[in-house]
Amino acid sequence: MATSTDRDQQIKKLHELIKNIDYGMFTTVDDDGSLHSYPMSKSGEINSEAALWFFTYAGSHKVTEIEHYDQVNITFSSPEQQRYVSISGSAGLVKDRNKMRELWKPELQTWFPKGLDELDIALLKVNINQLNYWDSESSFKPQTISFLA
Repeated sequence: MATSTDRDQQIKKLHELIKNIDYGMFTTVDDDGSLHSYPMSKSGEINSEAALWFFTYAGSHKVTEIEHYDQVNITFSSPEQQRYVSISGSAGLVKDRNKMRELWKPELQTWFPKGLDELDIALLKVNINQLNYWDSESSFKPQTISFLA
């Protein structure tokens, strides 16, 4: 069982791996088992609960997919740094206006023209279960970090 210090170190490592990568491919599973990937911009930093946040429209197809099957995967890559990160976890819809205000960044206006006044705006919270990464600076072999308690 991981101690809180180990978990803090794992979260710090994940933060370092994706801190300069704003966009990832967010993959969901549809009812027929097919995979769908969407480019998404992460909002905020990974918190102490090992969670990632993404803005979305509550009525989007990806939200319907997550309501039926909450397991998701997000991949981040930085080829120039030879860094590739795959995060698996469970996602859920969050409509907390205070959390939205906390995580909002002006660049999101491109996808949400009315900003936080969009009627259907919401957040996806991804609770991270596992991280697989290859980072040429740390090792020439893939590494795995498990965030499960």
